[in-house]
Amino acid sequence: MSDLPFGFGPSDPDDESSRRSGSEGSGPGGQGGFGGGMGFGLPGMGGLPGGAGGPGGFDMGQLGQMLTQLGQMLSQSGGPGAEGPVNYKLATQMAHQQLGAEEKAAPSAEQQRAAEEAARLAELWLEDATTLPSGTSQVAVWSPAQWIDTTMPTWQRLCDPVARRVAGAWVDGLPEEARQMAGPMLGMISQVGGMAFGSQLGAGLAQLAKEVLSSTDVGLPLGPEGTAALLPRAVATFTEGLDRPAGEVLVFLAAREAAHQRLFGHVPWLRQRLLATVEEFAHGITIDTSRMEELAREVDPTNPESLQQLMSSGMFEPQTTESQRAALRRLETLLALVEGWVDVVVADAVGDRLPGAGALGETLRRRRASGGPSEQTFATLVGLELRPRRLRDAATLWRRLTDERGIDGRDAVWAHPDLIPTADDLDDPSTFLAGRGRVEGGAAAGAEGAESFTDLDDPLARLEAEMKAEQEKPDEGGDS
Repeated sequence: MSDLPFGFGPSDPDDESSRRSGSEGSGPGGQGGFGGGMGFGLPGMGGLPGGAGGPGGFDMGQLGQMLTQLGQMLSQSGGPGAEGPVNYKLATQMAHQQLGAEEKAAPSAEQQRAAEEAARLAELWLEDATTLPSGTSQVAVWSPAQWIDTTMPTWQRLCDPVARRVAGAWVDGLPEEARQMAGPMLGMISQVGGMAFGSQLGAGLAQLAKEVLSSTDVGLPLGPEGTAALLPRAVATFTEGLDRPAGEVLVFLAAREAAHQRLFGHVPWLRQRLLATVEEFAHGITIDTSRMEELAREVDPTNPESLQQLMSSGMFEPQTTESQRAALRRLETLLALVEGWVDVVVADAVGDRLPGAGALGETLRRRRASGGPSEQTFATLVGLELRPRRLRDAATLWRRLTDERGIDGRDAVWAHPDLIPTADDLDDPSTFLAGRGRVEGGAAAGAEGAESFTDLDDPLARLEAEMKAEQEKPDEGGDS
């Protein structure tokens, strides 16, 4: 999977390998395309024909065939899911095309029963490890194909802001004269861009679908609310080579999935905050329009090869702003806090019951560190990697919170987003543990009374106390 966000190209205009790959039309999944700069991996399309200086010169007949083929593709890819900055219909089709027959086959009834039994046992053990009640309304087993279909609505919400902003930024950055000359072509360019994004998204999700172990394996609630899902095929592959019984591994993974569901199900602001942070990052995307104008002046409209070089030059690569870096840091911290909390809760729940729990937990952490699905997904989506160092720091903070405040005090921190540890708190947990984020009574997040904060830690409570004290002061005449 690419380390660049969807549709982003290399930043070095002198990178000859990028230009060669663009001219050869190598897109995601081995499909032909216009070039590498915008990730144009359009199925069934070759490179631009001919070109000045090439054998035989420029062939208008080949150009006509290419435009006809492009029109057919645009027509075939229409319908629901084809509108907007990403063609999700094409993304789904491409993802399914890259799956084998076994990966499309629905899991067996025996696998469903095994998952339900593992989830039932995990939920029982989690009762003593957290104050958050069960968030699972049903247990499911998915094939890779079912994972793609079920999680696509969430991927659409994640990808739309980034893709829409990238597509709009470069069009807005075109000189006014160029936009007038393009005219109706801009609509077709946007449609082609949607196909390019859809092609790249489909290739990435196909690979991810073969690797994920559960619906929350990437750290986000991708599936329907309340559905705890495992992917038996990936779980079996993960179990191979581990010196642990398959049943033990299944229960451990079911416990992690159930813990995620408790957190996402009973911390109402968490799901929205994660997705909104991605959207916040997208809104800050900008394109270097001065560089775009400079390169556009160098394009020879009669030479398709010069246009191809322009697309692969990196001119569409977004500029990272300070606000974007701050948004990525918040997203990284929040994801690390989710995974760290799950690590601590699952370790407490199964540690004495599953002999290999410690080794399994470390295996999953190393899996992330070596470029597992979570890191690859976010690197492809927004250039973000969930660094294992932050995850371990978050787990350390949650462990210290458990030791000092107990399970109730630890889980009550999720009661309000203002109480959540920051990146600075992960660097130095002592300040956070000294007082910030305390909640009176240890009320569980999401329960009634959970937002009863101490007067010293809550600005609103402190202001209310000051106003009350002011009202109780005796006036000049001595009356209360």
